[in-house]
Amino acid sequence: MIGRSGSTLKDKNVLPVLGRPLLHYPAMAARSSKYIGRYFFSSDCPRILHAASEIGYETILRPDELAGPNAQSSDAVFHALGIIEKHEKVDYLVVQHANVGTITSSMIDECLKILFRNDSLSAVVPSHHNNEYHPYRASFVGVDGILNALSEGMGNVSANRQSLPECVFFDHSFWAISMKHVRENGLGKGPWPCMGTRIQPYVGEGCFDVHCEEDLWRTEQWLKAAIAKGEVNIL
Repeated sequence: MIGRSGSTLKDKNVLPVLGRPLLHYPAMAARSSKYIGRYFFSSDCPRILHAASEIGYETILRPDELAGPNAQSSDAVFHALGIIEKHEKVDYLVVQHANVGTITSSMIDECLKILFRNDSLSAVVPSHHNNEYHPYRASFVGVDGILNALSEGMGNVSANRQSLPECVFFDHSFWAISMKHVRENGLGKGPWPCMGTRIQPYVGEGCFDVHCEEDLWRTEQWLKAAIAKGEVNIL
């Protein structure tokens, strides 16, 4: 799992959710997985690392250059992987994000099973549809302050979202990665090259990537419902 101290919502990774630090919920999902054997947490923050150790994670102190606002998550992953692989080779890696509590062990296991069955895949990543924000409908602000369509030069683009090509967005909850594929076939393109070159989406309803107080409340409501249905195990 990865999570640094800097954030627009101070201490979000350890803020209380139903009486426990937020990061405990993705940790419990991984701890209940059928396939994960060891658990590590990479962070620059002693408070976060302490909370991770409470739930059974081995801790990796991230260097300052991988902890600033411009730090790249893939660099933190490769730093942690270099430390882990001093002791044992990693065939499959599940990278979790500490600020996402809305996942289950079955989601993790389903993504891993897809990887196990298909050697051609480098990663399986929870994703969701959101054609309202399809990239063909997006614009960027030019130096003159005027909007420029990202789809310029693509011909006529339909204004109806239902008519646009299927597109998905990563949840940023976790990534299931085949390190064998990445070693043999190389890194993928940015902004997350650690996922390799052949990524399959695991399409769902999306998650609550906590960035504000409202996201914490929504996470609590989701967890209450999931616990009531037996979808989340509290260790």
